[in-house]
Amino acid sequence: MPGKRDTKGEGGKRAVRLYSLEVKLIDGPVAEAFAEKNPEMSRTIQMRGNQTLAQLHEAIFDAFDRDDEHMYEFQFGKEPMDPKARRYVLPMDSGYIFDEDRPAGLVTKTTIDSLRLKPKESFYYWFDFGDDWWHQITLLEFVEAPPKGVYPRVTHRVGRSPPQYPNVDE
Repeated sequence: MPGKRDTKGEGGKRAVRLYSLEVKLIDGPVAEAFAEKNPEMSRTIQMRGNQTLAQLHEAIFDAFDRDDEHMYEFQFGKEPMDPKARRYVLPMDSGYIFDEDRPAGLVTKTTIDSLRLKPKESFYYWFDFGDDWWHQITLLEFVEAPPKGVYPRVTHRVGRSPPQYPNVDE
């Protein structure tokens, strides 16, 4: 049943959840002509609850046809760059100066299950701290005991992927 928590599977083990996440590109250096032809660019990605935010990053990176890795983080706030947001960062970016700068966790160790997302809840993914690609991620639903197969997987695409480095003449 979608949205149900703490269901036990066979042998008393908690069943693995399958999350459907809508990842929508909300800001970035998209050429104007490209954006006019693709007013919405989103992907639906299914992930197992025991997979990490680092694996979600890889899925988004592939789903939007990117080819050049950059730093990234996930933010759980009211909007991108919310100063009160919980931030999940790369291990090399986990240093902090003041207590309020302390990240909530590392993307390599934080699982989707551990976030305790509720349906329709959104958070943000910031890719490439120079070009500032911003994505809003919304939990569409989760179900217990996903079918066997390889995850994460893209199940739906809207719009073409913008070039990672758009030509300014386009």
